[in-house]
Amino acid sequence: MFSKFFINRPIFATVVSIVIILAGVIAIKSLPIQEYPSIAPPQIIVSATYPGADAQTIATTVAAPLEEEINGVPNMLYMTTTASPSGNVSINVYFQIGSDVAQAKVDVNNRVQIATNKLPEAVRKQGVSTRERSPDILKVLTLTSKDNSHDTTFISNYALVNIVDDLKRIPGIGDVTIFGNKNYAIRVWIKPDKLSTYDLTTAEVINAIKSQNEQYAAGQIGQEPMAKQPTYTYTVKTDGRLKNASEFEKIIIKSNSDGSSLKLGDVANVELGVESYYFSGIFNNKPMIPIGIFLASGANALEVSDLLEQKLAEISPNFPSDLEIDTAYDPTIFVRESIHEVIFTLILSIALVVGIIYLFLGNLRATFIPVLAIPVSIIGTFAGFYIAGFSINLLTLFGLTLAIGLVVDDAIVVIENVERILREEEELSVKDATIKAMKEITSPVIAIVMVLCAVFVPAAFMGGFSGTMYKQFAMTVIISVTISGIVALTLTPALCALLLRKHESAPFWLIQKFNDFFEVGTQLFSTGVRKTIRFGVMNIAIFGILIAAIFLITARIPTGLVPNEDKGMILIINNLMPGASLDRTQKVSQQVSDFAFTNPDVIRVGAMSGLDFIINAYKTDSGISFIRLRPWDERPNADQTSQAIAGKMMGGLSQNKEAFLIAVTPPPIMV
Repeated sequence: MFSKFFINRPIFATVVSIVIILAGVIAIKSLPIQEYPSIAPPQIIVSATYPGADAQTIATTVAAPLEEEINGVPNMLYMTTTASPSGNVSINVYFQIGSDVAQAKVDVNNRVQIATNKLPEAVRKQGVSTRERSPDILKVLTLTSKDNSHDTTFISNYALVNIVDDLKRIPGIGDVTIFGNKNYAIRVWIKPDKLSTYDLTTAEVINAIKSQNEQYAAGQIGQEPMAKQPTYTYTVKTDGRLKNASEFEKIIIKSNSDGSSLKLGDVANVELGVESYYFSGIFNNKPMIPIGIFLASGANALEVSDLLEQKLAEISPNFPSDLEIDTAYDPTIFVRESIHEVIFTLILSIALVVGIIYLFLGNLRATFIPVLAIPVSIIGTFAGFYIAGFSINLLTLFGLTLAIGLVVDDAIVVIENVERILREEEELSVKDATIKAMKEITSPVIAIVMVLCAVFVPAAFMGGFSGTMYKQFAMTVIISVTISGIVALTLTPALCALLLRKHESAPFWLIQKFNDFFEVGTQLFSTGVRKTIRFGVMNIAIFGILIAAIFLITARIPTGLVPNEDKGMILIINNLMPGASLDRTQKVSQQVSDFAFTNPDVIRVGAMSGLDFIINAYKTDSGISFIRLRPWDERPNADQTSQAIAGKMMGGLSQNKEAFLIAVTPPPIMV
């Protein structure tokens, strides 16, 4: 008999359970922590820039050749392309769930290289990037100047040089992006009347700038071979590219035989500016530069968030004294709070289960045995998560909460049968009674495990988004119940033989009273059943009414993939008339910020103008605002939830005649 081996070797049975627990503990440290399972397919982003081009030109000259080559890459599902008036194009290539992201990136990049020769020269000079990015935004950081002593151009370039590279090196961060980056650039404002006076074209000016702003290799002096052997060899170092506006002004556009020349400063205004002016942002009514932090695929959001905070604390003392860094959007706050609540529920469930077991079994020795099945089964389940590639999320934790009440069933069956045999056959020792009990119930215990698994197995084979999500919930229960069956056949009988006694002392008086009450209840229930079975037709009719009521109520209950939660954030999306200027969008964003701060539950507002967050494209007529609310314990009333506040804001903002404004709460799942 299988269990007899462990009854005779209790230490071995204990070691098996300890190994299961250790495997689970090790797995916990390696598992990613998320709000919900990852259901978004892996994506590779191909991006390029065509300075000065409109969206239609970009679509035909840049996007079309790239799409033609990328289409059909192995394991590809579909791709989406966004061409914005700012000159940027982004192609998102989506792959089947479970695809190797690294290999997908290589495959896409190989196709992009084939298409490179078909692209305009200006695009090739800017470069075409291929990178992996998770759709999960870990955080949106904000950089502001405390006393406005530095403008956003300085802040953006400071972040690019001193912050972004440090953040990209943090394990678990997939990408770091400065939204609307304001890279320094020399801007040449050509005077058309001057060009006409000197009979010049724009192309001639551009060619002059290109030819005189190059890095040339000047060679060496005294380099072999030489007739006379030199003592030294000197490398000639030139000034290279021009470094400031005054040097660009001295570029020679045209020279005459008499030594006179026409310079760039004569036909244009040259200044140090930024590469583009299609974006602006404010945070708590101060100009800001936002930095988007994207999570790498399969990374632990909470762990990466902690590493990010540590890195920011490490580098922030080196910032200019007026530079402040804050957070406009941080979903990990809600994730952390949600997981804490679920863990509290998990602990409460364990306490209730232990209390109920003690109430029914009546003694501490018998209670201790099934209670040991809880940590072994629950912690061991995390090892199953690691093998199956799952994450620690709300669904798997809810599955564990449900499993707490299931994993003790098998152990209780074993104990009850051992105690029954000890009462009926007093001549048997505890060990012999345990062996006999296991002979009787080994097959039933296995059957119990198989029946419970059979209930949840169909959910593990569901397709689509819902199937991907609830597969982890179902497999959580299946794994924990399976481990509990193993414990019931190994550790539980070994502990029964060691801990149970042939004659237990009288139970505590509260337990005696409960047993008396339960006995009376059992008798009343039995009497009721005997009377009820006389009216079979009526019972069937009542049962049918209940089934019909269930269907009617189910049809009226709202449906959804997952419930909408108060995440402590509100998003306000604003869209002006197509082609509206950035200045008009900025004014609307300022109005949104001012209106949001009239609500006492709002603590932070970060607004971005010139960014269409829905399609991830820069458009001067679009914008988005991130509104952070007070912590949940400071908003106890029903009218202080994020949904209620968003409704109030929607009503107030609907009166704005300049833009279409919509206030929404973040969706439960960001895809």
